[in-house]
Amino acid sequence: MIAAALLALVDVLTMAPRLKLEIRYATANNFTHQKLYAHARCLLHDAVARRLAEVERELRARGLGLRLYDCYRPLHVQRLMWSIKPDVDYVADPKVGSRHNRGAAVDLTLVDRRGRAVAMPSDYDEFTERAHRDFAGGTEEARANRRLLEEVMGRHGFVGLPTEWWHFDAAEWQTYPLSDEPL
Repeated sequence: MIAAALLALVDVLTMAPRLKLEIRYATANNFTHQKLYAHARCLLHDAVARRLAEVERELRARGLGLRLYDCYRPLHVQRLMWSIKPDVDYVADPKVGSRHNRGAAVDLTLVDRRGRAVAMPSDYDEFTERAHRDFAGGTEEARANRRLLEEVMGRHGFVGLPTEWWHFDAAEWQTYPLSDEPL
């Protein structure tokens, strides 16, 4: 049975089936080195998912796509992440909750026509200055890809996190309630 709180969330693949999923927290390939989700799904609030589908369509017209690393995240998972990395620059304090816990944030990257990730200044979940949006190092190609991702996401109502090039919040994230329903 689907929990009531999850009924407010939609699977983004129903709106944008060409999106690529690599939900890292459904595997041990993440900074916790633990599988935190039972299922690899990307759930977001309807309005957020619709805007992400618009991003995907714009990028597809340019020969690019999106790979999603994380979307909705239960609050109990946020607590576990905080116990491992209690650093507000990279992990939201569960006392206030994450925008992911509201179904209003997404972690993602650009992919080429074949679904391969393009160059970015750092890996996903790399908690260093290389992950910051203003990082001036790395290759020009990686910085250009980061800028393109931020520009397209911004045009569709998403706001980037300064310390993580891959993280984007829906501008209205605060209007959505925290949730702790499991995936």
